Amino acid sequence: MYATDKDSYVVQGWKIFADDLLMQLDMPDGHTAVEVPTELFEHLTKDGLPSGEIKDFSAPIMIRTDEGTCVVQGPVMRDPEALTQMRLPDYEDCIEVPRSAILNLLEEKSGPDHQRPA
Repeated sequence: MYATDKDSYVVQGWKIFADDLLMQLDMPDGHTAVEVPTELFEHLTKDGLPSGEIKDFSAPIMIRTDEGTCVVQGPVMRDPEALTQMRLPDYEDCIEVPRSAILNLLEEKSGPDHQRPA
């Protein structure tokens, strides 16, 4: 996970090939999804946030897996200069997600419509 100068984060993760996961997603053109360990969000503390603990599993997190990972969806990041620095392996991709969307994941929501998954 990388903070950008555009008030966003680039999330690097594994490309998704599993049909059962892909069938659960409704992705607009120019978007993709990557799978990342939930621990990845702990790195948000390096960007000055007090915690990287996900408290609300909602968009841009689309799926939380039984393996302790989550599927994050967003616009494909295709900045050639940034990609050269990242040297992505063939089995990984990255998306750009607004900082505000990531911050929303860290806030505790209350009420019947915002229950945390078990």
